[in-house]
Amino acid sequence: MRMIDIIEKKRNGGELATEEINFFVKGYTEGTIPDYQASALAMAIYFKDMSDREIADLTMAMVHSGETLDLSAIHGIKVDKHSTGGVGDTTTLVLAPLVAALGVPVAKMSGRGLGHTGGTIDKLESIQGFHVEITTDQFIDLVNREKVAVIGQTADLAPADKKLYALRDVTATVDSIPLIASSIMSKKIAAGADAIVLDVTTGAGAFMKKEEDAIRLAETMVRIGNHVGRKTMAVISDMSQPLGYAIGNALEVKEAIDTLKGEGPDDLTELVLALGSQMVVLAGKATTLEEARKMLKEAIANGAGLEKFKKFVANQGGDPSVIDHPEKLPQAKYAIDLPAKTSGYVSKMVADQIGVAAMMLGAGRATKEDKIDFAVGIVLRKKVGDRVEAGEPLATIYANREAVEEVKEKIYDNITISDHGEEPKLIHKIITE
Repeated sequence: MRMIDIIEKKRNGGELATEEINFFVKGYTEGTIPDYQASALAMAIYFKDMSDREIADLTMAMVHSGETLDLSAIHGIKVDKHSTGGVGDTTTLVLAPLVAALGVPVAKMSGRGLGHTGGTIDKLESIQGFHVEITTDQFIDLVNREKVAVIGQTADLAPADKKLYALRDVTATVDSIPLIASSIMSKKIAAGADAIVLDVTTGAGAFMKKEEDAIRLAETMVRIGNHVGRKTMAVISDMSQPLGYAIGNALEVKEAIDTLKGEGPDDLTELVLALGSQMVVLAGKATTLEEARKMLKEAIANGAGLEKFKKFVANQGGDPSVIDHPEKLPQAKYAIDLPAKTSGYVSKMVADQIGVAAMMLGAGRATKEDKIDFAVGIVLRKKVGDRVEAGEPLATIYANREAVEEVKEKIYDNITISDHGEEPKLIHKIITE
């Protein structure tokens, strides 16, 4: 078998055989296929697309390129959740304990963030003492006992994906749906989940800016998951503006606590209920999404979700008292209100640029080596559709320095006030099969 023949076949619109895909993934992972040939195949896939069977084969070849996490010792159906990302995306912090409170095992493998704010692990590490450096055996034991634990991603999972992703990043082939879908699903499957719920975001702050692209990606991933024996569902959610109000690590933990108390932002609460309902149904704890939603609401109302969050934090070395006393979380020196320059309605927010403003304060990383300041960030006081009077705060900037003029300008440049504004639709589509 020759790589040049595989490239030519895909370039001409042919369908690659399972053996050809396995040959490519194995050879590229081991270094016998050079970057320039892998780049050529990625570009051919970008232009000629792949069938569902080809994408499933590519996904499983990447799964088997390294270690897989064996979670068979965990009792019950293990459900994982993945978001394609956004700004102020606090869902995992609320979802994991809330779903676990209903007896669903949530064995979460998460990463650190590169961009606007930290990843799930960075956010949790803003709680004093919290850590994810636990062994696989400890991880499994915690999930069996308490139904929830978080562990850091390992480089040994799906190494083919890591190598191919880096190549796509420099060859203008990142936004190919077959390559995105196989990249995401290979990591989720290698991480040992029995069922997967996907939050595919769309809008200015999302990877998929157009709704039709987000729907196609979600439908592709749901088909892949089901094709390879993992029950999979998806939600297409809006990321034209930040989710919730808080953007920043400790600020988002505080917002997660509020949400588990039933006092969180409407959009974050609604997305948690939509994703959580799918997780509960896939785990076999409810037969319909409506029944699952009712159970989740009860777990918020009776405090079971909040109690589970406390146990989860304590189990991984964190100080559980911060749940009752969020003022113990890292606090910024300065809280600077940003007044509206005119009266009207907030008609637009450019989510990713507001995320960049938070990163400029130190809430995120521009490079892997950057250190995150857990205390800093932005709390929005108005969202799209809200009325605002001149001089009223649009946002509060939490900073550890007084001079934040460039951050103010970045926010002003990316919030539009006009004579009318309409709240965007949060859930664009729910995909169950």
